Amino acid sequence: MHKETRSTCPYCGVGCGVIIESRRDQIVGVRGDPDHPANFGRLCSKGSTLHLTATPEVTQQTRLLQPLRRLQRDAAPEPLAWDAALDLAATRFASIIQEHGPDAVGFYVSGQLLTEDYYVYNKLAKGLIGTNNIDTNSRLCMSSAVAGYKLTLGADAPPASYEDVNHADCLFITGSNAAWAHPILFRRIEDAKRQRPEMKIVVVDPRRTDTASTADLYVQIQPGTDVALYHGMLHLMLWEGWTDSNFIATRTRGFDALKALVRDYTPEMVTQTCGIAKDTLYEAARLFATSAATLSLYCQGLNQSSSGTAKNAALINLHLATGQIGKPGAGPFSLTGQPNAMGGREVGGLANLLSAHRDLANTAHRAEVAALWGIPSVPEKPGKTAVEMFQASADGEIKALWIACTNPAQSMPDQATVRRALQRAEFVVVQEAFLTTSTCDFADLLLPATTWGEKDGTVTNSERCISRVRPAVAAPGQARHDWRIGVEFARRLQALGIGPRNVLFPYETPESVWNEHRESTRGRDLDITGMSYAMLERAPQQWPLPAGAKGGKQRLYEDGVFPTDDGRARFAAVAYQPVAEPRESRFPFALTTGRLRDQWHGMSRTGTLGRLFGHVAEPTVQMNAGDMARRGLKEGELVHVTSKRGSIVVPLQASEELASGQAFMAMHWGPEFLSGISSTGEPLAGVNALTTSSYCPSSKQPELKHAAVKILKAELPWNLLGLAWLPADRALSTREALRKLMLRFPFASCVPFAKAAPLEGEAGAQPTGLLFRAAAHEPVPDELLAEIEALLGLDDAGTLRYADRKRGQRRAALLDRVGDQTTLRAVLLAGDTSAEGWIRSLLQQELPAQSYGRLILLAGAQAPVALPARSRQVCTCFNVNENAIEGVLASCSGNDSERLATLQRTLKCGSNCGSCVPELQRLVRRVIPLKQAA
Repeated sequence: MHKETRSTCPYCGVGCGVIIESRRDQIVGVRGDPDHPANFGRLCSKGSTLHLTATPEVTQQTRLLQPLRRLQRDAAPEPLAWDAALDLAATRFASIIQEHGPDAVGFYVSGQLLTEDYYVYNKLAKGLIGTNNIDTNSRLCMSSAVAGYKLTLGADAPPASYEDVNHADCLFITGSNAAWAHPILFRRIEDAKRQRPEMKIVVVDPRRTDTASTADLYVQIQPGTDVALYHGMLHLMLWEGWTDSNFIATRTRGFDALKALVRDYTPEMVTQTCGIAKDTLYEAARLFATSAATLSLYCQGLNQSSSGTAKNAALINLHLATGQIGKPGAGPFSLTGQPNAMGGREVGGLANLLSAHRDLANTAHRAEVAALWGIPSVPEKPGKTAVEMFQASADGEIKALWIACTNPAQSMPDQATVRRALQRAEFVVVQEAFLTTSTCDFADLLLPATTWGEKDGTVTNSERCISRVRPAVAAPGQARHDWRIGVEFARRLQALGIGPRNVLFPYETPESVWNEHRESTRGRDLDITGMSYAMLERAPQQWPLPAGAKGGKQRLYEDGVFPTDDGRARFAAVAYQPVAEPRESRFPFALTTGRLRDQWHGMSRTGTLGRLFGHVAEPTVQMNAGDMARRGLKEGELVHVTSKRGSIVVPLQASEELASGQAFMAMHWGPEFLSGISSTGEPLAGVNALTTSSYCPSSKQPELKHAAVKILKAELPWNLLGLAWLPADRALSTREALRKLMLRFPFASCVPFAKAAPLEGEAGAQPTGLLFRAAAHEPVPDELLAEIEALLGLDDAGTLRYADRKRGQRRAALLDRVGDQTTLRAVLLAGDTSAEGWIRSLLQQELPAQSYGRLILLAGAQAPVALPARSRQVCTCFNVNENAIEGVLASCSGNDSERLATLQRTLKCGSNCGSCVPELQRLVRRVIPLKQAA
C-alpha cells in the first residue's frame, strides 16, 4: 500500500518540509512539501536524495539495529537485550554518581535531536541527576549567535524571517556560504534578485565562494577581522550622517561608549587590518546604512570564532545604529546549521541555559524551573560546555559520558584531546542511529536510535517556525526513539536512588513531553502556550504564539520594544581581537574549514550515496595557486598539513577562491573517509586533528574557522589506487572493512561513487563504486594487497594480473561481460598509478573495454585506446559534467540570463534543486561563445 507522510528534512536549519513516500513500510521516495512555508516544495541535492539513504541495503550495512556492549575497549561489540543494556547504563552511572558526585558524569547531545528528545535529556541531567554537565554540538554551531542576541537584543530570538528576503533592499551576507550551506534559502535570494534587480547583495567572506560570486559587492577580508570591518563601517556611518539618531535615542542604550570606541577604527586602520580597499569599505557602509531595508544573513564565519560573540554583537550594532530592525526586509538574521539547533536552545539544552530561554546563572530562573519540574532546586554550579567537557574527561574529572546523535570523534576540534577523553572515561554510552561513526569505536555501550523517516515530534528552524516531524515507517530492528531511551534510563536511575523520589518522567508520548515544554514557555519571549500538536498537524507555526493569539509573529520588535529591563536594545562596545592563533613563520597559512555543497556534517548519512560525491569526489586541502607555485607544490600531490595539535596527509588542490596565505579544507573529512597512521603510530583523525579548541570567552564556541598550519610535500613515493563496482548490498560494508585497513598506511582515503542514474524511478538497487587510495614510504606486504583485492572483488578467477615485486609494482583488473558489452568492473594499481586518469574514465563511465584485454594492465598516463575525457560533475541531480556544460555554452549566444536558460533547457542542469546554479552562472561568465571569440 502506497502512503505519503508529511515531515521535515533532517539536514540544515532551513527546515524544509518533505513528503515521504512509502510502500510496505519501506521509504521509496521523497519530494518537497509545496505547502511548507520554508521551501514551498523545493529541495536541495541532499534533501531530494533522502529516500536513497533509507533503502534496505543502506539500513542493513550502516544502521545500529540492536544494543551492543564491549566487554573491553578495542574488542568487537556483542549484542544484548534492551533491558540489560539500560540496566547496565543505569548501574554504571549510578555507581559513578554515588562515588564521585553528579558532576562526574556528562551528556553531549545534538541539534539533530527533536525538541522532545532535547527536553528529556535536559531534565534528566539538571533535574534528576543534579548536574549541569549537558551540552550539545550546537555549541560548535550557534552559541555565539545566542550570546550575541542576548547581549544586544535581550533574548535569543532571531527577529527576521525568510519572507524578509523578498522585502530587503540590501542583503548583507557575512560569514555564510548560503549557496552551499542553506541552498533552498539561497533559491529565495536568487528569486528576489531576479524579480528586483535593484536589490543589492553584499557578501563578506575570506573565500570567494559561490555565494560571493553572486554579489554586487564582494568584501574579501582577512580571516577573523569581521569586528574591525563592522566598527569601520560604523565609523563611516557616523562621519557621513547615516545613523538613525531618533532610533538610537528612543530605542537603545549604550551608544556613547560604542561611538567612543569606533572613533579609532578609521578607514586607514580598518583597510589595513582587513586587507580591503577604502572604496570597498565605504561602499559596504553606504549600502548597509542608506538602503531602505537591510537584512543581514550570517552563520559559522561569525560564530566559530574566539571572538564569536563580539562579531555577532558588532554586526547587530550596525542594525541598531541605522534602525534596520523591526520592519519588513530588515534585521540581523542568524542562520542555524542544524535542523533543530533552535529547538535545543528553546528547551535550554546547553550547559548555561534552562528551559524557555532562561539563564542558569539567574536565581529566579532556577527557582521557576525547579517549581515546574517539582524538585527542590536546580544546581547553581555552571556545567561544562563542549570543549570543557571533553577536556575534563581527558583530565579524569568526568568519569562517564553519554553521547547522543552526534559524532565528537569527527566534529570536535583538537581531536587528540577528544580521543584521550573518550579513552580515559570509565564508561561511554553512544546513542546513535548509524554504527559507522568514529565515536562508536570508543563506546562501551551502543544504543540504537531512530532517525529520519522514523522519528515523531517537533523541530524549530532558523525563522522560529515549529514543524511536526512524523514517522513514515516503523523503526528498523530494535531502534528506539531518543526521548524514550532517556525516559527509560531516568526511571532506572531513580529506582537506584538517584535524584528525587517523585515522578519526574511520566511521559508515554512525544506530545506529553512537548506539552510540558510548552507550559515552561508561558510568559517568556518564546511563549507557545497558544500552540498545540493539533495546530501543528494542520501547519507549521512561528513563535511567539501565546494563548489567545491568532497566529505567530513573522518578525519581532516591530513596536521598538525589546525584552530587556527597560525595553531598549543595548549597544555592545566590544573591541576587535585577532584570531587566537595568528599565522607565523613556522605555521604560515590560515586554514579555514567549511561545508561542501552536497555533503552534511560527518557524512554518516550523505556518505552512503556515491552520487553525492560527484561534485567533490575526494578529500583535499585547497591553496592559492601562487602559494603552490612558490613552494614547488603541484595539483594532486600529497601534502602534510600540520598545526600545533596534529598533522594529516591529504591531496592538494589549487583554488581560485583563496587569497595568498590561506588554505581551506571541508569540515566533513573525518577518519571515516580520510585516515592513515603517523610515524609515531597514532591514527590520523581527519581535518579536526588540526583545528584549535580556543573558544570565545562568552559563548564558549571554539574557533573552528581558523588554525595556523604549515603545508609541506609528503614524501610517500609508493602509491595505491583501487576502484570497483560492487553490489549495493555489500558496497558500504566493504567500505567499512577498508576503513580498518586505512590504518596500515601513512595516508589512505576511501569514498564511494555512483553510476549516472536518473533522478527518479531507479529500477532496483544500483551498484555502488568504491575508490580506495593510499600511499606509503615503500611497498606494503603482498598479504595486505591481497586483502584489499579480495574486498574489491579482485579475487575472482578471471582477474588479469601483473606483478613485479622487485620494483614494488602490482596491477589487477577484472572485466565484466554482459551480452556483447565488456566493461571494467574492478582494478587495483600498486606502485605506479600514472594510469589513473584513463583507468578511472574507463571504469567510472563504464566505457566499452573489449578492445583492451591485457593492455589494461599497462602502466603510463597514455591510454592504449583513445577515450573521451572525464571531467568534474557540476549538477548532481542530472549527472551533468563540466565538459558537457562548456560544450553547450560555447555554441550558444545571448546575454548571461539567456545563455543560462538555454543551458538548462538543453542539459536540465540546475532545473531541479538549483544547488548548482551559482556554479553554472560562473561558467556562463567564463565560457565565451565560439562566434564571439572568433
